[in-house]
Amino acid sequence: MDDKAHILMQRYEVGRLLGQGTFGKVYHARNMKTSQSVAIKMIDKEKVLRVGLIDQIKREISVMRLVKHPNIIQLYEVMATKAKIYFVMEYVKGGELFNKVSKGRLKEEVARKYFQQLISAVDYCHSRGVYHRDLKPENLLLDENGNLKVSDFGLSALAESKRQDGLLHTTCGTPAYVAPEVINRKGYDGAKADIWSCGVVLFVLLAGYLPFHESNLMEMYRKIGKGEFKCPYWFHFEVRKLLFIILDPNPSTRISIAKIKENSWFRKGFDDRLKEVETGTREITHVNVDAFFSSSDGSTSEENQDPEDNHELSKPINLNAFDIICLSSGFDLSGLFERDQRKEARFTSRQPATAIMSKMEEVAENLKLIVRKKDGGVLKMEGSKPGRKGILAIDAEIYEVAPSLHLVEVKKTNGDTLEYQKLFKEDMRPALKDIVWAWQGEKHYHLQEQRQHPQP
Repeated sequence: MDDKAHILMQRYEVGRLLGQGTFGKVYHARNMKTSQSVAIKMIDKEKVLRVGLIDQIKREISVMRLVKHPNIIQLYEVMATKAKIYFVMEYVKGGELFNKVSKGRLKEEVARKYFQQLISAVDYCHSRGVYHRDLKPENLLLDENGNLKVSDFGLSALAESKRQDGLLHTTCGTPAYVAPEVINRKGYDGAKADIWSCGVVLFVLLAGYLPFHESNLMEMYRKIGKGEFKCPYWFHFEVRKLLFIILDPNPSTRISIAKIKENSWFRKGFDDRLKEVETGTREITHVNVDAFFSSSDGSTSEENQDPEDNHELSKPINLNAFDIICLSSGFDLSGLFERDQRKEARFTSRQPATAIMSKMEEVAENLKLIVRKKDGGVLKMEGSKPGRKGILAIDAEIYEVAPSLHLVEVKKTNGDTLEYQKLFKEDMRPALKDIVWAWQGEKHYHLQEQRQHPQP
């Protein structure tokens, strides 16, 4: 922010810099009408558009307008200019909970208070169909009274994001805090995944270190997958019992928030301290978040418009760092959770997504496969012929790792495995050589592993 341009939209006097991220900066500011202190997050539109994170920003706006709770950072308003988007938020003086824990473990009663407030906030989010998906001490702030405030809803999901199976499927979060079913990439209940992360946070507050911490990433994921952790000697017996049923690797038997609230250790001091938190409500409003990416001058959201559909069917899926870890042949985590894993082949390409899609369609046509569906970077191919055992179905999915680098995953979704392997090895693989930069993840081929991806 230019020193000369310290008045924003004729409403806010912008002051010192509070923090800086990849796509913008956060400043302390003062509402010129009410003198209220606020934090303003200024997001650079061009940078967001360039890396394909429009949907993430839109989702964050939508989610934060849905939730108003004493233990959640409040979004007051959103404004936009041609170049920037401005989040005007509650200003919290106490900093991150992480900074407090980094100095050493907390006393049990202090950790319990923060955990109570965290559970109350998360329960509220779930009641409104919001799943945070990145709960960790760095995203938990403290106000001047020492009360916890959940922040950073950039990776959150809404209930409407669930697929037909009723589950979420985007692999995201911070590895040390993420639930095993999220790593498994087979779909997960957002509420159960958040509960797991809350359990990791509670352990960190009481111990001063992570329950699943290994220098070897694969070993850490193995322990997460099996729920292998040890409580230090100073943990109270009741806390140990609670942690073991929160950090249950089986989401179907993992404790619910309702049951956590009934726990005797959890309830100590809970009723009196959090009575107001329990009853906080807010009417849900609809916001046209797309307006913030088309506005040329200062404007706030219109409350009565329906939200637009955020899906861009013609673009490939953007990979986050977590996806890259999970898709990399060196970090194939599926073996930690299941024995019968579906065979997949992956290659990287420096060609544009449109060129990759056209080539895949050409190959499908030559192999007498019919393209059944093509959207969101996914190509679905099917075919049957005399002597073939049923219908053979193949999916090709394109992921954008960087603007000039794509990863393509080819997998059989129906039909005989041996027939698919023969067709892939003898026909499809050779036909794709013009667009392939390097193949990866196939031990039965003499291939050089691709090592040029951005590291998570």
